Amino acid sequence: MASSDLSTSQTPSTSAAAAPATTTASPTETLTPLEQEILDEYARLLGNLNNMSTLLAELSANPSAEILDSLRGLERKTSLVFTLLKASVYSIVLNQQFVDGDGDGQGGEDGEGLGEGVSGVGY
Repeated sequence: MASSDLSTSQTPSTSAAAAPATTTASPTETLTPLEQEILDEYARLLGNLNNMSTLLAELSANPSAEILDSLRGLERKTSLVFTLLKASVYSIVLNQQFVDGDGDGQGGEDGEGLGEGVSGVGY
């Protein structure tokens, strides 16, 4: 990778960004073993970050079947909870109308009058 380029000495034709921190170094100086090891670690880190970036881009573009199956299951559970919540609200509204209907004389036989006003709930 780039580690072979990093181990070579700096030449006068290199750009200012690639120049070493000390400007007094001659082009024939070599890197110490510690400096070379540090540069090699940075090169490995760069390779690992590039691999991770590639994998994350691939996962975001093409989600795995396992993730999609999990999301489908979650969607089913969420819709079930929503349906149960709607049924509970409907039941509360119906019971309230039934209680209010006993005092007002509404709510005849066979459930007549129980469905009035429920459409205003927004279902």
